[in-house]
Amino acid sequence: MLPIERIKRIKELVQKRQVIKISELSNLLNVSEMTIHRDIKPLIDDGIILKTFGGIRLIENEANLQDDNLCVVCNRPIHSKLSYRMILPNNQIEIACCGHCGLMREQQLGDGILQSICQDFLKQTTLSAKLAWFVFDTSIDIGCCQPQVLTFEKKEDSEKFIKGFGGITIPFDQALDLIHNKMN
Repeated sequence: MLPIERIKRIKELVQKRQVIKISELSNLLNVSEMTIHRDIKPLIDDGIILKTFGGIRLIENEANLQDDNLCVVCNRPIHSKLSYRMILPNNQIEIACCGHCGLMREQQLGDGILQSICQDFLKQTTLSAKLAWFVFDTSIDIGCCQPQVLTFEKKEDSEKFIKGFGGITIPFDQALDLIHNKMN
């Protein structure tokens, strides 16, 4: 196999696996580890891979990554006070601008999400979305997506909030259903 063919094969393997050991590449391509080190040099120089201890890993192409400043659903700017983060396999993170977009993306990805994190609307503390309370149909305008969805850590806080600003408070599973119904 020519060096150019090996480089192409190495690139394909690392894109498929994300991380691979030099010794494994050596065995798969039936060449010495020193040859692998020479072959990966152009991939490192081109910013495609990163050398790690005993191996290489893929550097995600910026075109394939979400812009951390824009919502993965609606492409609006992300405000940290309303953001909704989803941790996916392979250490990927998607960020939605608000609970509305976060719940919509939850439905799209289903079981493909390892964890979802949102912000308590009042306290600005981080919490698991599955443990959060979601407020819909409030009269306050936060200037984000419609229908607005606000997240709270404690049910009591969400209930006090809706006494002043209206709306309903529901847990995660019901919030998923409600956003689906409202958007359809």
